[in-house]
Amino acid sequence: MRHRKAGRRLGRTTAHRKATMRSLATALFEHKAITTTLAKSKELRVYAEPLITLAKQDTVANRRQVFDKLRDKDIVTTLFTEIGPANSERPGGYTRILKLDERKGDAAQLARIELVGIGEYNEEEED
Repeated sequence: MRHRKAGRRLGRTTAHRKATMRSLATALFEHKAITTTLAKSKELRVYAEPLITLAKQDTVANRRQVFDKLRDKDIVTTLFTEIGPANSERPGGYTRILKLDERKGDAAQLARIELVGIGEYNEEEED
């Protein structure tokens, strides 16, 4: 039984899972929106939102905590200079998950995860 065991394993070992989340979070903060599977995007939300909460206050301790998770100095700088201040008034819910079609090869449910207010899809831009 899996009572009170939080998180998804995603069919990976612990080290591989941590590396996957680090890589997905780095891509999300760099591109402001990414497309991945639904399960990975739901798990990425749990990983990335606390980092954005830390980035709302630019302190040395917060920068070190975020760098410990991401291991990319440029992305940490982007997080603290752009993404954190943009979400300073928002109490939470910094990401949005939009379900897409299934992947052609293995029929996995795809989803687009984006930063709210930054990587949004605007219908007005296409008209």
